[in-house]
Amino acid sequence: MAIQAPATRPANPRFSSGPCAKIPTFSLDLLSDAPLGRSHRAAVGKTKLKDAIENTRDVLGIPADYKIGIVPGSDTGAVEMALWSLLGERKATMVAWESFGAGWVSDVVKQLKIDADVKTADYGDIVDFAEIDFNTDVVFTWNGTTSGVRLPNADAIPADREGLTICDATSAVFAMDLDWDKLDVTTFSWQKALGGEAAHGVIVLSPRAVARLESYTPAWPLPKIFRMTKGGKLIDGIFTGATINTPSMLAVEDYLVALDWAKSVGGLQGMIDRATANATAIWNFCDAKPWIANLASDPAIASTTSVCLKFTDERIQDGAAFAKAVAKRLEAEGVALDIGAYRDAPAGLRIWCGGTVETSDIEALLPWLEWAFEAEISAQ
Repeated sequence: MAIQAPATRPANPRFSSGPCAKIPTFSLDLLSDAPLGRSHRAAVGKTKLKDAIENTRDVLGIPADYKIGIVPGSDTGAVEMALWSLLGERKATMVAWESFGAGWVSDVVKQLKIDADVKTADYGDIVDFAEIDFNTDVVFTWNGTTSGVRLPNADAIPADREGLTICDATSAVFAMDLDWDKLDVTTFSWQKALGGEAAHGVIVLSPRAVARLESYTPAWPLPKIFRMTKGGKLIDGIFTGATINTPSMLAVEDYLVALDWAKSVGGLQGMIDRATANATAIWNFCDAKPWIANLASDPAIASTTSVCLKFTDERIQDGAAFAKAVAKRLEAEGVALDIGAYRDAPAGLRIWCGGTVETSDIEALLPWLEWAFEAEISAQ
């Protein structure tokens, strides 16, 4: 007997965790003011880049004495810039609870060969920050994009720490309330939380991080795209719009448009509320269904952006194959694109719930999720 398909479809089936859904009002016409074919060093280019930096500060509430730079290589480039430029002055503590955090561990321990304690948690859990020595330099991801868990707050990070905190916040920023006083280096890419175009990263430095940069020289050579100082002083131009290498002015314009949209929906709090509403719709759905559950072990640490789900029905014979089949079925129907779990993560689904996603689309997706589940169970 054929299983009846739901009558309503998401208006936008894009639930990818990166690049993420564009802002709901997006149109290529909104990018008509981009200074295409112009040098980023011309006055118009510098103005656009500076506007991107200052609007980022405005929306996220970044303190006035923090430096914000647009850098190459997306969030990965920004994280690597921090690791290679700042670590080595003292012992490090590497914290990981998902695949990208594990990648930073590998880079520090195997490539830079820095003396480091490594603290990890399984997918769905996080490391207890009360057990971390913050007199070391601590590297962590705020939100586990591939594991669906997040740091609920920064309360355990002491104000009088001696080490630096280096935070990969790429799937947390614009959707979660970051405590800037507790973060010395914060990185992200606008292709996630604001659905911007890929390849550009952002690095945010506290005064403590700047002081480290100006007082410490790593023992290893730094590639040009990682260098933030010259002659022992911060290259301030990087943080006012004079980027290290050539940026895409089209991508910058796209980011400016997205920042304006974020302001129009209530700024940071509005974006937080939108992501929370999206995630809550999925959580409530899971609570009502015995065959699916959040990968997060504790609701207090469940991500509100990259919501990761696992199938729990005992009739499922091959978890990985089943999850892939459900995702494929939903994509074939055009109701959910790119929602399979990350390749290194446990089998399941991953649905992006950041603020550029409409809650109405999440709500329209959920009956389709049940439809695909029932269809695959029947097909076994």
